[in-house]
Amino acid sequence: MSKRNFGVIGLAVMGENLALNVESRGFPIAVYNRTFAKTQTFMETRGAGKDIVAAATLEDFVGALERPRQILVMVKAGAPVDAVIAELRPLLEPGDMIIDGGNSLYEDTERRTKDLESTGLGFVGMGVSGGEEGALLGPSLMPGGTPAAYEKLEPILVKIAAQVDDGPCVTFIGPGGAGHYVKMVHNGIEYGDMQLIAEAYDLLKNGLGLTNPQLQETFAQWNQTDELNSFLIEISADIFGYVDPETQTHLIDLILDSAGQKGTGRWTVVSSLDLGVPIPTIYAAVNARAMSSYKEERLAASKQLTGPSQSYGGDVAAMIPKVRDALYCSKMCSYAQGMALIAKASADFNYNVNLPEVARIWKGGCIIRAGFLDKIKKAFQDNPTLPNLLLAPEFKQSILDRQSAWREVLVLANELGIAVPAFSASLDYFDSYRRASLPQNLTQAQRDYFGAHTYERTDKPRGEFFHTEWAGSGS
Repeated sequence: MSKRNFGVIGLAVMGENLALNVESRGFPIAVYNRTFAKTQTFMETRGAGKDIVAAATLEDFVGALERPRQILVMVKAGAPVDAVIAELRPLLEPGDMIIDGGNSLYEDTERRTKDLESTGLGFVGMGVSGGEEGALLGPSLMPGGTPAAYEKLEPILVKIAAQVDDGPCVTFIGPGGAGHYVKMVHNGIEYGDMQLIAEAYDLLKNGLGLTNPQLQETFAQWNQTDELNSFLIEISADIFGYVDPETQTHLIDLILDSAGQKGTGRWTVVSSLDLGVPIPTIYAAVNARAMSSYKEERLAASKQLTGPSQSYGGDVAAMIPKVRDALYCSKMCSYAQGMALIAKASADFNYNVNLPEVARIWKGGCIIRAGFLDKIKKAFQDNPTLPNLLLAPEFKQSILDRQSAWREVLVLANELGIAVPAFSASLDYFDSYRRASLPQNLTQAQRDYFGAHTYERTDKPRGEFFHTEWAGSGS
């Protein structure tokens, strides 16, 4: 039997589909799962007749691969990744490469890269986005590590990645944990996008009274626009149209409103705090999922705490486009925050991330793929030092043209008592960023008053700091 070009460890949904993707592109593979019964089931149900070798032991798996070995690890982030690496290391030789394709914390990837590269083994931390379908048909891939390691993997990665009009959705992101950092922020933007869509749905259904068929039609129409054409809008339209075969009612109305999260959104928020980059829309999305988990408390509170009547008496048909405009403006802010965070991390961690390329590889395969990513790519190509996406000419004008509708929608939500934390955070971000003066002059005065933290003055050069004995002072 000839040696295999590529190996996959971990046959959960993503691992299985990536294995099938690699094999379908002409690369013979070997697969291994800690539980061999899972491997056998995979071979019987999905791997039959394909150029795949199923290994019962890790030793057999490693032995089936040609050198230098290329091994994709698709297991749960954290300790399981370290456990697999620990088992693999004694079986590998210098030049062999481990690729972590899970949602690992970028700091763990930095540690693993230094550890393995020092022993002559290669290590690539690679973000993979696209879910089950993307993994099988073509995901967006965000590999980080050494350029040499990427060059070895490139022939396979460009084949298995999603293909868009300007190339495969994969690029070398940067050294160390760069790939997993960009994937982490991708997921943070995804959190923001999903929350914004959920808030638009809440306004349309519970504020304006749209039925599920009307919601399906509205979202399908929005998906045909340049502004909102995206995977998440597309699947939302499908969701609104799905009728539960058991009850013959729309399934969306039977789903419990308690959202889960796996940690990448929270990691994004933590990193933004560490780096001092404001990402309020993404934070609001993470917070909204946390709030949703308090289902029993909210049920009890709903019987005691009242709000305004959720009844809109205006022109529904005229308000729907305004909700669309508010969604687009808020979405622009969410992406602006994510790209600003990547740019800051790139500078601080010496990742040298190519922002236009990041936008390009998100155009296909991944969960946040959207038509307007072409505009984001162009914005950073036209101005590589662009400090914020909102300052790019097209995005700036888009928000200025729509901000009246955006504000009207926020007023409506307030009047109806419908929480729109991500919409509100986005508008607050815009209003804070566009203002030359903020009230933090008072914050600095307070800090100096109680803690002698000093302050700068507007009538003095930046970098000069002053302290005042505030108590008992004044005219």
